[in-house]
Amino acid sequence: MTVAEQRRGRRIMMSPGELDDFLSTQRTCRVATVGADGTPHVSALWFAWDGGSLWLYSVVRSRRWAQLRHDQRVAVIVDSGEEYDQLRGVELSGRVEFVGEIPRVGELRAELDTAETLFARKNFGLEELPHDGRHAWVRLTPEKIVSWDFRKLGPV
Repeated sequence: MTVAEQRRGRRIMMSPGELDDFLSTQRTCRVATVGADGTPHVSALWFAWDGGSLWLYSVVRSRRWAQLRHDQRVAVIVDSGEEYDQLRGVELSGRVEFVGEIPRVGELRAELDTAETLFARKNFGLEELPHDGRHAWVRLTPEKIVSWDFRKLGPV
């Protein structure tokens, strides 16, 4: 994982600890994919962050899934804030990999234990993720991360 050198944004860049805390507590991200014809698509999705990878639990019969199967390149934004001086966020980009069975029906998979526990706790308040046979996992271990936290600028 590479945290991008942010020449213009060093003042507002999140520290590694801030970035980890932000991604661990936020719930929704926006996932940008590209279709076979070059058409971009952006969709909102819940996620889990394990400290090094962003885990996306996607419906396998979605446009997002079809585009990721064709082209694994992705850009993801996680952001928050309403007022200018409260805006903060992270852009993560790279290639996803598909992990586990498709669709996920709950086979024991050690590589999914952490992601499923984090996802179930954060999004459902459960210790175990229920499987519906409609979703599957993709993991983004980012090649590039850019962050911003306008709260560091002080009052506007």
